[in-house]
Amino acid sequence: MKILGIMGSPRVKGNTDLLLEEALRGARGRPAEVEKIVVDKLQIAPCREYYGCLNDGNCVIRDDMDAIYPKLVAADGIIVASPIFFYGLSAQVKALIDRCQALWARKYVLKNLPDSAKKGAFIAVGATEGRQLFDGSILTVKYFFKAFGVEYVDELLIRGVDQRGEIKEHPDALSDAFSLGERLARKIG
Repeated sequence: MKILGIMGSPRVKGNTDLLLEEALRGARGRPAEVEKIVVDKLQIAPCREYYGCLNDGNCVIRDDMDAIYPKLVAADGIIVASPIFFYGLSAQVKALIDRCQALWARKYVLKNLPDSAKKGAFIAVGATEGRQLFDGSILTVKYFFKAFGVEYVDELLIRGVDQRGEIKEHPDALSDAFSLGERLARKIG
């Protein structure tokens, strides 16, 4: 079983990263093979709507997404983790998501991406207490998963946390992230 963690925060060792690490640690104990992608360290251009992916399921832009597509396709489980910026996902993870139009084309236009039992989860951290803080991001992640046949099965949404490492003052959040990883692996296995 392979679980891919997508770390969408530009702040390594920040709150989002710490939660994702705990989730992956929880999955690893099930046991699952885990890998974490730190999106901010990659060169991912935004989608340019060239629509070359409609021809063969491949994006015409050559960059670090070339190595990400096979990881997404091979993963049995995916955890997207992002801080919330202006009630949305980070730009880094949104660029990765937008470039998955190629996977959407493979599945829904070319019909060469088979149905699967892939499962996905979402971890988000926001500084404010806004009632609708996560609404838009949840929809985006759900549609990202749907683009290539991943079922959205779990989430961990943390409000009111902003300063680097502040999540360490919320041990329940860290244990909840660990449990999310365990549950995801159990649902896959």
